Amino acid sequence: MKYPVNILIVDDHPVVREGLKHILSREIKIGVFGEAGRYEEALDLAQKQNWDIVVLDINMPGRNGLDVLKELKRLRPELRILILSVCPEDQYAIRSLKLGACGYLMKEGAPKKLARVVSKILKGEKYVSPALAEKLVSYIGSHTEKPLHETLSNREYQIMISLASGKTVKEISLELGLSPKTVETYKGRVLKKMGMERTIELARYSMKNELIDW
Repeated sequence: MKYPVNILIVDDHPVVREGLKHILSREIKIGVFGEAGRYEEALDLAQKQNWDIVVLDINMPGRNGLDVLKELKRLRPELRILILSVCPEDQYAIRSLKLGACGYLMKEGAPKKLARVVSKILKGEKYVSPALAEKLVSYIGSHTEKPLHETLSNREYQIMISLASGKTVKEISLELGLSPKTVETYKGRVLKKMGMERTIELARYSMKNELIDW
């Protein structure tokens, strides 16, 4: 591992960013940290400076996090990116890895695993949990045809998961920083693409395909 290690932490909560820096600095003694509380800021920093790794929260308000991941890889194809999320692996891990992420780690496991996972990625390796590795094998072996939810855009998929999880249009609009009208438009697109008429059908589909918990 070369030193210093340049690490960009992208999260909209200052306390979380400080906590992540504290965890990483204990393991990586010579680290230079950058911070971004908004996606636009992260994209700007990614263009202006060289980073060895980006620790990216894909659940921030505003732009879709998966689209930001895609944009980061377009700007810097060699950039190593670790997704750090509150969302279960079932929901976003496979999409993240397909878009070029080097790993996916849930926030609840970060205190114990973050430094080890970052060190692994800095060595040129990828990180997936044993449970996710098993799902990836199953996914590759069974999806000869693209499932319906794979036809959705990243934002549409995000809206579908939120709706299937029981969130209202108002709750989703506040969470994502979108107007209720915009969320309603996405909801209509999702239902049309999925060939469904009601939100309950999205919930049943998502549970059947293990995208959300029962």
